[in-house]
Amino acid sequence: MTAPARHNLPRPGTGFVGRERDLSDLLRLLGSSRSVTLCGSDGLGKTRLALRVAEQSTVSFPDGVWIADLTDAGTALEVHARVANAVGVVEEPGQPMSTTVVEALRSRRLLLILDACEHIADVVTEVGEVLLTECPAVTVLLTSRVPIRLSGGTVWRVPPMALPVAPRNAPPPDPAGAEAVRLFLDRARARDPRFTVSPPELESVAVLCDLAGGVPLGIEVLGASAPGTGPDALAEGLRAHLASPDVRPGPGQAVARSEVLPLVLGFVYANLTERQRLLLCRLSVFRGWDLELAEQVCADEELPETEILDLLTSLLNRSLITVTGEFEGRVRYRLPEAVRGFARERLAARGEAERFQERLFARMLRLVEDLGRRLESSQAMPWTERDSGRQRVIAEFSTLRSVLRWAHEHGAAEPGLRLCVSLVAHWVSHQCYSEGAHWMDLLLGLEDAAKAPSRARALVGRAQLARVRRDHDRALALGEEGLRLCRDAGDDAFVRTCLNLLALVEVRTRAGDRAAVRVEEALRLCRDAGDLWGEAIALGTRAALVAQQGDYPSADHHYNAALTLLRGIDHRWGVGVILIGQAGAAEANGDLMTADRCYREALDTQRLIGAVAEEARCMSGIGRVAHAQGRIEQAYDYLSEGLGLSHSTGQRAEAARTLTALARVAFARNQRESACRLAGAAMEVRSRLGLPTHPAPWPFADQERVRRRRRQLVGWWEQGRVLDLAEAVREAERLSEEGRRPPPRRPSGGRRGGTRAKRAEAAAAPSPESTSPQQRLTRRELEIARLVSTGKSNPEIARTLFITPSTAARHVANINRKMGFHSRTQITAWIERHGTSG
Repeated sequence: MTAPARHNLPRPGTGFVGRERDLSDLLRLLGSSRSVTLCGSDGLGKTRLALRVAEQSTVSFPDGVWIADLTDAGTALEVHARVANAVGVVEEPGQPMSTTVVEALRSRRLLLILDACEHIADVVTEVGEVLLTECPAVTVLLTSRVPIRLSGGTVWRVPPMALPVAPRNAPPPDPAGAEAVRLFLDRARARDPRFTVSPPELESVAVLCDLAGGVPLGIEVLGASAPGTGPDALAEGLRAHLASPDVRPGPGQAVARSEVLPLVLGFVYANLTERQRLLLCRLSVFRGWDLELAEQVCADEELPETEILDLLTSLLNRSLITVTGEFEGRVRYRLPEAVRGFARERLAARGEAERFQERLFARMLRLVEDLGRRLESSQAMPWTERDSGRQRVIAEFSTLRSVLRWAHEHGAAEPGLRLCVSLVAHWVSHQCYSEGAHWMDLLLGLEDAAKAPSRARALVGRAQLARVRRDHDRALALGEEGLRLCRDAGDDAFVRTCLNLLALVEVRTRAGDRAAVRVEEALRLCRDAGDLWGEAIALGTRAALVAQQGDYPSADHHYNAALTLLRGIDHRWGVGVILIGQAGAAEANGDLMTADRCYREALDTQRLIGAVAEEARCMSGIGRVAHAQGRIEQAYDYLSEGLGLSHSTGQRAEAARTLTALARVAFARNQRESACRLAGAAMEVRSRLGLPTHPAPWPFADQERVRRRRRQLVGWWEQGRVLDLAEAVREAERLSEEGRRPPPRRPSGGRRGGTRAKRAEAAAAPSPESTSPQQRLTRRELEIARLVSTGKSNPEIARTLFITPSTAARHVANINRKMGFHSRTQITAWIERHGTSG
């Protein structure tokens, strides 16, 4: 729950066959070169080989192996956005995405796969050079049709699969041992497990592999056709196809190996039924799909909806489409890129490309508009139902990007802006602010955008993205124009949205008088319209405003009113946002019980919806409150976990705040040198981010009056300023480990003192019989104690909870220390005694 998995590699739908020598050589090469480009024409299996290399490299890269698909990326921003998504980095408000990615990866030892780079080779080269220069432990593996050579890197030209070749003056080899033949037979048996070949047929298989040029994708689709056609007939048919005047480049000229795959696909395509060909062509508009989408977009009078499933299955059996996984119980599919390009050309030749692209656009528009309605609906509905639209947009986002690009390229301002308006909720909730702003700016810049009916709403949406990026001036300018246009158009729903937006910005910029006017109008309009969602947002804004003015009791009242509305409609995302605001106000007011309750509930909510950056904020908040309440062990636990999560997701400002909180805890425990170093490191991070700073030795300026000792604090503080963030995080982890140990007891001055110490020690270690685990342990410690009771080791606990083994060991040690235990057996007995093992 608090650390990302060690890879994001997709699970392959088929087995990996052959390439043993290539794989061995590439694994050795990655050990000596920080960048390798797998180069070659379509269908050679570059991506599959890269994935196989990555699968076998995880031990060499403790921070993981990650793949970013750049198939239709067009700019450096899009490349950085996809890299960030792959490695679990979240966009940091107010900071360039490129900087956030580089800073987050600076100290990590990981393998990054950039897949399908050929169409943006210059951009990838620029991004790759920066990563290699600034992140000395990052290794980059690229796949591309064209060579891309990064500094000190290697270009590996992926060869065709090995064919059965007879050495000079030697008997012919057994074809079954050649990797190309093995791949052919594997795919044939995947379609029909009973498929067998006789020795003469094996020769035909070898011929087919040779005719396919040793290209893996061509071999796969031929192999998948073999059970129905037979190797001999298949070889005869392919020979005739390749000898046809329609496909040969000229009399007496041979077909180049790089051009063989389209010819093989053409041969397989010609042997499909007409309806199979129709469906294959129409599927080329998708980047990924499920059965429902295929039925909605591809079916018409020529292709009945009732036949789509059987046709999909037949194309899958022929290796023309692949399975990529499941979403909400539905199987998801995609076309290999070479097949997709081939099918897209055939769709255009049929004159249907525009029609089916428009049908796809219309379907995607309905999908995202449903997302917007669900997320901002005032109707009570289970969160799972409300959130399903958000999750569906995540599943379809590659296709959504492609239709946004299509809208921009075709000058379709109005439908493009409509799509963007509904995607704002996705971009905000998933913190993809820059990418959303990029698409909206492109579409707002189109010639027809000035006359588009959706322009007013688009300006409001763009202002929302500017607000969360903390570009307050732009948010106010766009919001004011959007509000004026929405009022003129009588668009009451977006008038309310815009008023709430402007009020939030004005609270942030401390324009309290203007914010108060906006929020009161928004409240009145929302209540008149029965808009519970909008009313809850307005109440949250009003609460933030009065808290800023020091009226904490009124703020708490307004926060609770907002929560009542949001809980009534089961809007978990909204509840999480309000709870964090309420917790911050309560913490500022010294209401530690309320702050602790709100942070803990918000933490559960953020975990539920997958908002890792907010999860880190909640952990740090719980840690600060625990320190204020004198619960030092819990303070170290939550602050160190929050710091680790903020650092791993690229949230430098929050990491700096948490470092400062840890420094305060350490200073209070008389760990002065480390405390000052952490505080200095935190201030340096804030300085680099352009945030307000304080002089040395803040926050301990008033803690020492003796000049000599104060100079010592300043010296330590200045030492911290030379640490980079990763070094400061490591020092904080060591400090947290030390801080959890109880301070050494002073020797007793006599018998009475010794007796008193023994009594204190007995009081500190409660009886396991009288104290339940729920009473004594933190939530995370209770999780780990339950896993210990099932016999799991620390590495097994780490894999179950997505934490590091050292973190698991630390929590087990904490449990033993709290309860006076000395073994895992005692923890198990305690858990079983109180019946909390479930």
